[in-house]
Amino acid sequence: MSDHDKSLWLKTCQEHVESSPLIGDLTVDLAVIGGGYTGCSAALTAAQAGASVCLLEAQEIGHGGSGRNVGLANAGLWLPPDDIRQHLGGEAGDRLIDLLAAAPGDVFDLIEKHEINCEPVRNGTLHCAHSTKGLRDLQARHAQLSATGAPVDLVSAHQTARRTGSAAFLGALFDPRAGTIQPLSYVQGLARAAAEAGARIATQNPVQSMQHNDDVWTLITDQGTVRAKSVIQATNAYHQGLQKTARAYVPVYYFQFATAPLSDNLRASILPGGEGCWDTGLIMTSFRMDAEGRMIIGAMGDLSQAGRAAHTAWIRRKLAELFPQLADQPLIEGWHGRIAMTSDHIPKITQIGPNALSVHGYSGRGIGPGTVFGRLAAESLLQDDPSLLPVPAVPQYHEVWTGLRRAYFETGAVLTHFVKARF
Repeated sequence: MSDHDKSLWLKTCQEHVESSPLIGDLTVDLAVIGGGYTGCSAALTAAQAGASVCLLEAQEIGHGGSGRNVGLANAGLWLPPDDIRQHLGGEAGDRLIDLLAAAPGDVFDLIEKHEINCEPVRNGTLHCAHSTKGLRDLQARHAQLSATGAPVDLVSAHQTARRTGSAAFLGALFDPRAGTIQPLSYVQGLARAAAEAGARIATQNPVQSMQHNDDVWTLITDQGTVRAKSVIQATNAYHQGLQKTARAYVPVYYFQFATAPLSDNLRASILPGGEGCWDTGLIMTSFRMDAEGRMIIGAMGDLSQAGRAAHTAWIRRKLAELFPQLADQPLIEGWHGRIAMTSDHIPKITQIGPNALSVHGYSGRGIGPGTVFGRLAAESLLQDDPSLLPVPAVPQYHEVWTGLRRAYFETGAVLTHFVKARF
């Protein structure tokens, strides 16, 4: 069961890009497969550099995770800096840390430059401690982030309650670099900017096969052919077809519900500063307000499976637990998206052939990293300079037991929500 048409973001999107399926043959410098943050950022970057570009999207721009996520434009990854260095090494780790520290700035600069109508609010985010263990984790993250020069602050329980409107937390880590956006509007705006720069945006165009001969890639769709010197595959967790170049990942689902727009009185008592929030729970909860005053609250879980009832009952109880003043507010929307999780929670770039890269695995941090990875992948290919990539490309990447681990995460979320919805 698909709930894409139930997404609040689809209903409130203020951006649109003119697109249509590709019919016939086209020759370009760069072909991009996938119309999410990575693909649209790559297409925009290449088109602005004067390259000819064709972006091929199997559905519509932002149909996948880019149009279904929470809308938190965060700095960095889920991992704290020390863990990133441990996985990548000091030099490569520091480069990625610095690039993604600046990612929210990149996002909001693009929004301003291209006048993307996506409800941008850059008032920071609050990572909220739901337990003493969670508070210790935030204290450790604060120390590591501060050592990198990040302007983060630890917020007391009292101040967290004042800033969120909820007394449920023991403190929070505030990051002023971050903010919130309407995620589908942002990716549609990137695609619109890419088209205005000269890129060909082709939707409803799944790539059925691709091959490399005589220094040229040939991409076959059901109605046309694209020939390109370089290719970026940016299908992430919504890969369709092309199984030979599909990258392994653990699919994790995240759902959200929205209230109707709240009254001015209620809005004044909840997140008056406009921050976006998530907590330290293993089964994480996120919450934020949109531009029209709707409370958006979400957590891990797949609404298309049998666990939907447990997830729905839990989210209603969680909303009332965090914000008793919203206990009687009906939830009018419910949708979910799929996340491509890697074992080490670090995005991957795979060299799938000559002048061809596959990018995936943001592990739930797609807005800033996707924007940065798309830009740098395009620059690297156009300049024939692998050193420009945010992480080194690898010849192949594998994950094991992906189906079993997907079931583990979903079962854990269902059981947690089933129990907590009743006790």
